[in-house]
Amino acid sequence: MPHFDLQFIGSLLSIICIDLVLAGDNAVVIAMAANGLPKKQRLLSIGIGAGAAVILRVVLTVFAAKLMGLPFIKLVGGVLIAWIGVKLLVQGSPDEEGRKQCTTLLQAVFTVLVADLVMSTDNILAVAGASKGDLALLLIGLGLSIPFVVFTSSLLANLMDRFPWILLLGSAILGKVAVEMILTDQFTLGFFQVSHAQGIVAEIVGAVGVVLVGKLCLRMQGQEAKRC
Repeated sequence: MPHFDLQFIGSLLSIICIDLVLAGDNAVVIAMAANGLPKKQRLLSIGIGAGAAVILRVVLTVFAAKLMGLPFIKLVGGVLIAWIGVKLLVQGSPDEEGRKQCTTLLQAVFTVLVADLVMSTDNILAVAGASKGDLALLLIGLGLSIPFVVFTSSLLANLMDRFPWILLLGSAILGKVAVEMILTDQFTLGFFQVSHAQGIVAEIVGAVGVVLVGKLCLRMQGQEAKRC
């Protein structure tokens, strides 16, 4: 049983704040993945995806220090995130007849889990430090953050129906995150280090690049559909 003293409450609040502040990118991924589902399945996929992601994060927190020190983890993760950004943009964008590509509940949840796995290294390390090895504290803090992530993801998914540009913004955010991960990987840092200004420029290029590749894929799909 956890001991609910001031130190416990302070650590709990720290975990909740850390998770909420750093979970914005994850909420974008969950919303974009759910956007390809029928409206009746969206909330279910968001709830399952967010809950499963938190469970995965608890398990990975145990290995956080070793995970962050391994080369290629962020490098490969960054490439995966860029690919997910393109994939979700293509799936979520309506075709000429206003239809989106169909996505299954399992596909949406799997996309959320993969994205959360590769995007949450910094989040995992921060939460691991705040929990000080207290598993009960970790579970309570991350558990309380689920309703916020679910609400934010659900709101974004619904807004994407009304404002398609939000989908483009989501893909751009994933492109930025992808470049940031690649540039901070231990393998990459062994070859070169970029300044703060260079990092910003690279992240902007990554954000624009993911959107452009997604748009190119959509155009190629449209041309293929016309030939059929």
